[in-house]
Amino acid sequence: MTVRKSTGEGPFTQGARAPRPSAFAQYRALLAKDARQELRTREMLTSMAVYSLLVLTVYGAALAQVGDKLQIVSFAGGLLWALIVFTSLLGLNRSFSHETESGCLEGILLAPVDRAVVFLAKATSNLLFLLAVELVTVPLFFVFFLSGVALPPTAPFMVLPLLVGTIGVAGVGTLLSTMAIDTRGKDVLLAILFIPVAFPLLYACVSATGVALAGVEGTFATFWRSLALAGAYDVVMIAAAWGLYEFVLDS
Repeated sequence: MTVRKSTGEGPFTQGARAPRPSAFAQYRALLAKDARQELRTREMLTSMAVYSLLVLTVYGAALAQVGDKLQIVSFAGGLLWALIVFTSLLGLNRSFSHETESGCLEGILLAPVDRAVVFLAKATSNLLFLLAVELVTVPLFFVFFLSGVALPPTAPFMVLPLLVGTIGVAGVGTLLSTMAIDTRGKDVLLAILFIPVAFPLLYACVSATGVALAGVEGTFATFWRSLALAGAYDVVMIAAAWGLYEFVLDS
């Protein structure tokens, strides 16, 4: 009589451990969670939209004495990007509010989820929310301040620095907002961290946007140089944020 050695496997042990979801499945689940949460509460989108309208009102009061609208065109790129940056900081401060208040962040950290996937999902959701607000605020900016100005044919090119700049703001802002999530005065700390880190990106985007709005002949080469600088910044900084996010989130 032969005795079969037990291997510890049986009908109940086989398949007991569920396979780990792929990185794309994790990314899709986290992104869907953020989208459902925001569509249900609309806290982040509403707060950013209201804040942008308040900033536009302040702009209107500050520029009420400027009679020549052509003067506004010369610094409209800076005004527009100041509006985008301040509105983005408000939204980025709210990006992790639901996770920290409900304890969802601890559950994500305990789950077998790649930290880089968490960064990509959160950065993507922040990017989508920022772009949604810009779809409202940028046209309002033109209606309030540039409605009586004959814009040059190069004005539509400003969409490129807006897109490249918003990608960089969402990527870098996601990392920095995670660093400031459990600190006192996180609103102020995020601004202190964000402005110096994102200054090269903001400088390049303001330059490219200003050139596109001015439309001066012979200066459009500056547009492409500034756009290339902004694109290089996005590649380097988002790659660095992706690599560092595991250490920042676990700490």
